[in-house]
Amino acid sequence: MNFYRFYQKEDRRISRIKYLAFKDEVRNALEKNLPVVALESTIISQGMPYPENLEVAREVENIIRGYGAVPATIALMGGKVKIGLNDQEIELLATSEEVLKASRRDLSVILAQKFTASTTVAMTMLVANWVGIDIFVTGGIGGVHRDAPKTMDISADLQELSKTPVAVVCAGAKSILDLELTLEYLETMGVPIIGFQTDEFPAFYCRESGLKLDYRVENEIEIANIIRIHQELGLENGILIANPLNKEFALPANYLQRLIDQAIAEAKKQNIKGKKLTPYLLDKINALSQGKCLNANIELIKNNAHLGARIACALKM
Repeated sequence: MNFYRFYQKEDRRISRIKYLAFKDEVRNALEKNLPVVALESTIISQGMPYPENLEVAREVENIIRGYGAVPATIALMGGKVKIGLNDQEIELLATSEEVLKASRRDLSVILAQKFTASTTVAMTMLVANWVGIDIFVTGGIGGVHRDAPKTMDISADLQELSKTPVAVVCAGAKSILDLELTLEYLETMGVPIIGFQTDEFPAFYCRESGLKLDYRVENEIEIANIIRIHQELGLENGILIANPLNKEFALPANYLQRLIDQAIAEAKKQNIKGKKLTPYLLDKINALSQGKCLNANIELIKNNAHLGARIACALKM
């Protein structure tokens, strides 16, 4: 795909360029059609505690570089969409308590106010597509919350997957969600889900969810071929690549469910809702697990970085 692919669309979209700030390493890679992997920044600011968040952010970037690809961590800073961050900027996201969490709906307001914000899956997909990054690595996507029939709490990640042609490597959806409804939603919205060496949709900290997938692939070459055909057909939706956590780090489903039930009950008592709910539940579950969930989270994002980098490189072969 061409760098600045949005130039090929309506002229009014060309004005976006003034809001983009590229790290030299990323700009050079995009201009030379080298493999680039997009990374969200919410996992740094809201997904993990300090100092683990900083250590993991650095390690994930180094994993991607180890394959000959270029990492592009995305965030909003000083009225700009930063595409690729330096170490000081990553450290700011990891340590500041004033970093907001930005999805598509927040973008124009945050840029206008020049707030600092991390990017969600949805926001990162949007920006990656603007500049021609085809592969995006995250931990787990958002989805349909368990009480969604009453609250209509459905992550914007799912809408973005339905309309933004970026391939997303993840360990499934977060275990706190209604995974069955999440898969139903994605099917309705026409999003293909590809299991990497698995027939079952992974559940973030767990390898299995009991929910079968229609498609399975065994290597990054197969995935790259699917992405190429998807692009050549001009399909406008994303592709979800489900990559289960390695067995030695995965948690038993029954054990995790007890923690989730306890965390959800506590959230309801404290009337925690909306954007605050997922970070609260993840923090609570990690505390109840005495750090086992955090360790699993760290390992799954690294595992996804390995696969995402290999796919990005395979796409350039």
